[in-house]
Amino acid sequence: MMAAVADDPLLIVTPRVPAERVGALAALAARAPVEVAVFGGREHHFGTGVEDAGVPLHRVSQAGVARVVGRRRWRAVVAGTAGRTALPAAWWAARRRGLPFVLWSALWHEPSTPAFVLARPLLRRIARDADAVAAYGPHVAAHVAALGARNVAVAPQAVDPAVWIDPPAAERPSDDPFRVLFVGRDAPGKGIESLLVAWRQAKLHEAIGAELVLLGPPPAADGGLPGARALGPVTPAEVRDWLDRSDLLCIPSQRTAAFVEPWGLVCNEALHRGRPVLATDAVGAAAGGLVRDGRNGRIVPAGAPIELARALTALAVDPEATRRLGEAGRRDAAAFTFDAWAAGIATAVEAAIAHRAGA
Repeated sequence: MMAAVADDPLLIVTPRVPAERVGALAALAARAPVEVAVFGGREHHFGTGVEDAGVPLHRVSQAGVARVVGRRRWRAVVAGTAGRTALPAAWWAARRRGLPFVLWSALWHEPSTPAFVLARPLLRRIARDADAVAAYGPHVAAHVAALGARNVAVAPQAVDPAVWIDPPAAERPSDDPFRVLFVGRDAPGKGIESLLVAWRQAKLHEAIGAELVLLGPPPAADGGLPGARALGPVTPAEVRDWLDRSDLLCIPSQRTAAFVEPWGLVCNEALHRGRPVLATDAVGAAAGGLVRDGRNGRIVPAGAPIELARALTALAVDPEATRRLGEAGRRDAAAFTFDAWAAGIATAVEAAIAHRAGA
């Protein structure tokens, strides 16, 4: 076994480094040296990963992850659950070299696709065998603990304050309508159809001139419903501006055989801008305790458009109460920082090092 040394860098294995991870990695690198192995894969967000992550990057294939792990002595190896072969490769190579291994997990509901069913025994073995686990939130921590994982720490999700906290909001026009915002891909599991059914049932455009704006889905995705419009993918700055011009964010995600919303960073973004979140119970940020029903938003059952319509109506007819929910959300989201994420990862790493030394 190769004992960890304080000057040895930490290796993080991930598909890409999105823009919102750059500051998080900087906070982690302030504690100890960090390098990242990036193996690519399907893109699930509006943009691609950054070229400059602020820390050394190793661009490899999934098959090449094991070679990176075996290339030098690492303080610990941290690998996420994305990638069919990258995670097993990182785990196997770390075990072969006697390095501390940390599973960085986003899963709180196991998919039921044939590929995942075949991979489930191995994934559960990795969760039980990992020296420590860094979880997206308490919902993920509870799931991996139930699988028998040890040394579970929460590394809370966070967004860039330079984009989502610091810039002041422009003053909204006095005649601006009540506006509901959706941000996400047009994909199974995102619940757009359920939202459109709820919008049709609520008839908020006909009653008070309310608008529903969909950021991400193509223009045809709005179904031609009165007051609804889809604008396609937009930049983070445009999402921020639309949040400032809206009264609430709606995330109607649903569980599918292949997907459950791990977190939903747009929840953090909306709350930082003082906008409440109407989410389903299939959204990780709701299951993980950031979005709280009646405190900073509303939570309704997934796949229940009637309940969604009722919540939309209740928020629309009492804009002052909706505003108070948003202000509470701004305070609640303040604890979800890059430093808090780095502290969670560091806690898991130190626990992994101690466990491996004992082993």
